[in-house]
Amino acid sequence: MESKLEFQESKLYYTIGEVAEMLNVNTSLLRFWEKEFPEIRPTKNKKGTRSYTQQDIQLLHRIHYLTKECGLTLDGARQQLKNDKSPDKNLQLVNTLNEMKNFLIQMKQSI
Repeated sequence: MESKLEFQESKLYYTIGEVAEMLNVNTSLLRFWEKEFPEIRPTKNKKGTRSYTQQDIQLLHRIHYLTKECGLTLDGARQQLKNDKSPDKNLQLVNTLNEMKNFLIQMKQSI
């Protein structure tokens, strides 16, 4: 399960569908995490449509990393977020390696 966290420079807000696609998860999981992690607070319009900022998405990506890749429980992920407010070096490394992998795959396909 590989996430593809890519932001558009000019875009300030993202829909729940766009975020789900970036993280390669279902929208229902994002709604569930929103209930479980009080730090996740997307803005909602009168109809209840969620709008996520890049900071929201980075937090969701961190939760995804902790639960799906590190295998932590929700309580474990909550504790990790509480104890460690700085960006995780392993998460940055995984993101960089995934970017390199995608780049190499694109190069191979273009040959």
